[in-house]
Parts: sequence; C-alpha cells; structure tokens
Amino acid sequence: MDRETSRHKGKRTAARRAAPAFAAACGLAVASVYYSQPLLDDIAGEFGISRSSVGIVVTVTQLCYALGLLLLVPLGDRLDRRRLIAVQMLLSSIALAAVGLAPSAALLFVGLAVVGLLAVVAQTMVAFAADLAAPDERGRIVGQVTSGIVIGILLARTVAGTLAQLAGWRSVYWFSAMSALVLGAVLWLLLPSGETRRTPSLSYPRLIRSTLALFAEERVLRVRALLALPLFASFSILWTSLVLPLSSPPLSLSHAAIGSFGLAGAAGALAASRAGRLADRGFGQRTTGVSLALLLASWMFIHSISSLPMLILGIVLLDLAVQAVHVTSQSLILAARPEARSRLTAGYMIFYSLGSASGSIASTQVYARAGWDGVCLLGAAVSATALLFWALTLRPRQTAK
Repeated sequence: MDRETSRHKGKRTAARRAAPAFAAACGLAVASVYYSQPLLDDIAGEFGISRSSVGIVVTVTQLCYALGLLLLVPLGDRLDRRRLIAVQMLLSSIALAAVGLAPSAALLFVGLAVVGLLAVVAQTMVAFAADLAAPDERGRIVGQVTSGIVIGILLARTVAGTLAQLAGWRSVYWFSAMSALVLGAVLWLLLPSGETRRTPSLSYPRLIRSTLALFAEERVLRVRALLALPLFASFSILWTSLVLPLSSPPLSLSHAAIGSFGLAGAAGALAASRAGRLADRGFGQRTTGVSLALLLASWMFIHSISSLPMLILGIVLLDLAVQAVHVTSQSLILAARPEARSRLTAGYMIFYSLGSASGSIASTQVYARAGWDGVCLLGAAVSATALLFWALTLRPRQTAK
C-alpha cells in the first residue's frame, strides 16, 4: 500500500510539473494549423486565389492534420514518446520555414500539408500527459493541456494578425519555425526518458488497424467522436469566415484588430478548463448538455456582427462551449483503455479534424453566396445537430460517459 501510495504521489508530482509545459507546447503546435485564417486575404491576393475558394488554404492543412492523426499519433503507443515528440517538432520547424519561403501556390500547399501532418504531435503530448496523471486527477490534467491547444488555436489569430501587420504574412511562419525548434529542444530536456512501450509487439500496419478497431470495441469513443464532427465544424465555421466581414466595409478592421478577437475566444476556453474536474466527478453528460445548449445560443449573439460587444460575447460563449465538451470527451475516452491512449486520441481527433476542415470550406462558400446571415444560419444548424445527436445517445443507454 505504501508503494502504491508513493507511486500515485509521484505521478501527481510529474503531471503537475509537466502540465503547463505540455499546454504551451500543444498550443504552439496546433497554432500552426490556424495561422492562415486571419491571413486569407493577403495569401489570396499574393497567389491569385479567388475569395470564394481561399478557404482551401485552411482545409488542406486540416485534412492533412486528420491524416497525421491516423498515421502518426498511434505510434505513441509503440515508440518512446519523448523521442517521437522531439523528432516531430524538428520536422515541423523545417516545414514551417518552407511555407514562409514558398514562391508559388503549389509549394505553399505542399508546405501547409506537411505542417498539418506534423502538428498532430500535440495529441501525442495529450496522451503522454494522461499517462503521467493519477486517475483521480486525469480529467483536470487533460483539461489543462487541451486548454492550451484551444488557446493556441485562438491566439494563433492574434499572433498572426499582429506579425502580418508588422512584417507581412510570411513572417508568421518564420516565427513559428524558430519557436518550434526552440521548444523541441526544451521538451527533449524536460520530458522523462525510458518510457515503457505499451504495444512493442504490434507491427505498424497492425497498430493502424487496431486504431480503427477501437471504434467497434468502445462505445464512448464512437459517441464522442461523432459528436466532435459537428462540434468542431461549428467552431471552424465561425473562425474561418470571421475575417471576411471584419476586413470588409463598413468595419474594415486591420489584421491586428481581427487577430485580437482570438483573445475573446481564449477567455472562453480558459473558463472551460474546469470541465475536466466535473468529468472526474461523474458529471460528464450534464456538462456536455449544458455546453451544447450554450453553443447553439452563441450564434444569436455572433449574428450581430455590427455590434462588436455582442459579437465578442458570442465568441466567448462558443469557445467556452466547444472547449468544455472537448475536455469532457477526452477525459472520458482516455479513461477507457489506458494501454491504447494514443490510438484512442487519434481516433477521436480524426473526427475533430474532419469537422474543422468541412466547416472551413463550407463557411467561405456560404459567405460568398449568402453573406454573414448564411454563415450564422449554417453555424446554428450544425450546433443544433450536435445537441440533437447528444440527446439521442442518452435514450438507449443513459450513462455517466
């Protein structure tokens, strides 16, 4: 008993010490997928991409992010995660530098595709953090780390907008490349070495197949992954298209001003950090239901684009709701199969990424045809779908998960 108590105490200490670093590293990694959103006008202008099709810049990165979730994240259940994280951060730095130097649209898209593929290192860190945490603190630790991811996504717009205004859009990717290189070195020094491999006997093809097989074996993964699809489509519908009305008359805001809206979203994400603690206490379903209702209501405020205070309130509510559901979902999923946490994360996040990608391309298409009214109607419809799906999953099997 003393040995077991000592082990749990050691895990608590390691998890608490590593969580802030994991959160910062995850935020930086995932931010690279979203830097382009406030830069769409500049990128479209330089490479001759039409306004109605410029959402493909974001979609390419997000689709490759989904591919990386399937092909790279499961390796965390087989290889030493410390080494895996360091190598991916180094390669990410090279890919980001290539985007900053891209001379043509074709090479830009290739660079963005590789950036998206490697940004999944953040999910390897989430699984690593969950392993370091004691069972009764896992939700809180996962909440802290995943809050870093969402805050990174949102502050990416602030950083990108500010740097683009000061030194052009390419400077955003040069800055990120240097940051990834430095942070990769820091993580190599910080993370524990000699991690036990959980499935060393699995070949790579079997490892990938087992990731897909988890959907048949774990109901909580199926439900939460399907819920992530409309959840993050709604998130992406807002953040991909928001730059378009804000940069157009009568508002005509600067890159820095548009990027600052990410601060409002970050405030909402921080407010949702307690969702993991609620999941630890068995309130996962209740937290999910309330959050999805807030998500739907947020579009009423977001629709008021001419009233910036109302818009900001809507952004806070939307990001609060999305992050609360996301933290709750990951806490529940990662508790299901401790030996397969990287694969569980990969399976869930594939649907996250597909939702984000579909929301990005749909929002710019809808904006070109129906303006901001059409975008808000689309976002509300997708949010209502998420709420309805969650309610239907309660009927056949009421459960804390």
